[in-house]
Amino acid sequence: MKKSTFITAIALTLITFLSFNLSAQNFKGLDKSPMDAASFPADYKNSDKLIKITYGRPQLKERALEELAPKGKVWRTGANEAPEITLYTDMMLGKNKVAAGTYSLFTIPGDSEWTVIISKDLNVWGSYFYKEENDVARLNVPVTNVKDSLEAFSIAFEKAENGTDMHLGWGTTRITVPFTK
Repeated sequence: MKKSTFITAIALTLITFLSFNLSAQNFKGLDKSPMDAASFPADYKNSDKLIKITYGRPQLKERALEELAPKGKVWRTGANEAPEITLYTDMMLGKNKVAAGTYSLFTIPGDSEWTVIISKDLNVWGSYFYKEENDVARLNVPVTNVKDSLEAFSIAFEKAENGTDMHLGWGTTRITVPFTK
């Protein structure tokens, strides 16, 4: 009888251990550049959105902005995948009409201005596979330098005349990208 109880106890322990391991998930740690989203209007009560962007938020971590977003080179405008920007209505980026839809956003940083690029490519990792021939629109916007420094790359929208301004900021660098109806 003792042998049977001992074997039963071992069998139950083994079954419990195996079932725990079969249902356990291997979750990776938190992303060092977490994904974020911004939209306009920003409130969630308003379902009549004009624009939304999903992007990775890299941190400076005592590094220079130019090290992470080199001047004169196409940058993914964030971390990890290139941001995906969705226009819920046709909009203008400068003189370029951009049809409602989802696109990737790239930028080319510069000293006094940045080039903002809307590309029809989607699901793009970084800017490694960027193809200029797939650009939908480009716009050069001026750079502003401020005193307050942002550790994490950030994007925010603000109401503007006949549309919205998309603000990008990192370190002491700021750019404003106007989208109009």
